[in-house]
Amino acid sequence: MNLPFENKVALVTGAGAGMGLAAAKAFAESGAAVAMADIHEASVRAPAAELAAAGHKVLALRCDVADDAQVKAMVDHTISTFGRLDAAFNNAGVQSPAVEIADSTGEEFDRVMAINLRSVWSCMKYELLQMRKQGSGAIVNNSSIGGLIGLPGRAIYHASKHGVIGLTKSAALEYAAKGIRINAICPGTIDTPMVQEMIAKDPQAMKEILREQPIGRLGRAEEIASAVLWLCGPGSTFVIGHALAVDGGFTAH
Repeated sequence: MNLPFENKVALVTGAGAGMGLAAAKAFAESGAAVAMADIHEASVRAPAAELAAAGHKVLALRCDVADDAQVKAMVDHTISTFGRLDAAFNNAGVQSPAVEIADSTGEEFDRVMAINLRSVWSCMKYELLQMRKQGSGAIVNNSSIGGLIGLPGRAIYHASKHGVIGLTKSAALEYAAKGIRINAICPGTIDTPMVQEMIAKDPQAMKEILREQPIGRLGRAEEIASAVLWLCGPGSTFVIGHALAVDGGFTAH
């Protein structure tokens, strides 16, 4: 069996559910040793135990990605356990309630930027320190179709996700010649706990979003995981600084 990540080490943030959990499982099943990190440690403990029982090398970690010290500790723990770091999916993020800019607050702006944008910088910083030593590695940052388009009521969230793409492109140029590839993924509306919560709060808005999806359905977390593994793997070695839309055709309008 061809395992493209055999003898490789992957780190996934926000790995307790949704896209992060799907990516962590996919990395493990493709041969990687995987560090699964989430602010809710209990959410990664059970799936990590399942993967370990199936013979995979897995580490479950608690990490608040908005805290630089915890991010450093997460990366250090991964490296001390597995010896290296070959792939990282910086996935942890939060949604922001739909609100007009005039009615938004500075506290909400700072909260979303800390988790969705600053944490990506922080994760990359510590991941790149190791990858630069190795002279190899691949990083995928989770942006969103919100990083490619605008949407009324979503300015704070979309600003954070546009920022992820800017960080990704600039970092990719810094490290392209050093054997490290950095890209972003821009998921459309994916069937995750975060999206289910949005649907519960505003079912009409989600009906409108679905009407605009050319594929006619929500995406699956496993579909995002497949794209993340491709961006980290041997099939995409000439892909650098790219923001890959995986959105069922939404941004092709």
